Amino acid sequence: MTDVIEALVDGGKASAGPPLGPALGPKGVNVGQVISRINEKTKAFSGMKVPVKVLIKEDKSFDVEVGTPPMSALIKGELGIEAGSGNARTTKVGNLTLDQAKKIADMKIDGLLGATVGARLCEVAGSCVSIGVTIDGKDAKTFTKDVKDGVYKSQL
Repeated sequence: MTDVIEALVDGGKASAGPPLGPALGPKGVNVGQVISRINEKTKAFSGMKVPVKVLIKEDKSFDVEVGTPPMSALIKGELGIEAGSGNARTTKVGNLTLDQAKKIADMKIDGLLGATVGARLCEVAGSCVSIGVTIDGKDAKTFTKDVKDGVYKSQL
């Protein structure tokens, strides 16, 4: 039988305090080792909340599975902004470069449905629409159309 502990932690900054410490302590695992492994696996998501699962086996060994933050959190983190636009139609709060959009698509690859880089970029663009972010200086809907029309073919 495997016990599962799920928590939302700050990327690279999990601690033995709540929510992990109190949940892990009674399970008999080395809390310090678990925290260390979580921080190692989440350091790329510094400054973001990251979902993690700790799978504890009967022999007290464990595995750590790291989810990825929501797409909007990755976009805001990449741009260094606190929040999306209050009115995404008229007010833009940032611009992702093509490379930044590709980086986000790569970070979320396990959670995206697109089979190609272009399709995954279109999924990133969909999130950009809702938070008021442009891509490559273009409105996200225009960017999506350009990707589908092959404008970026040589860069993908």
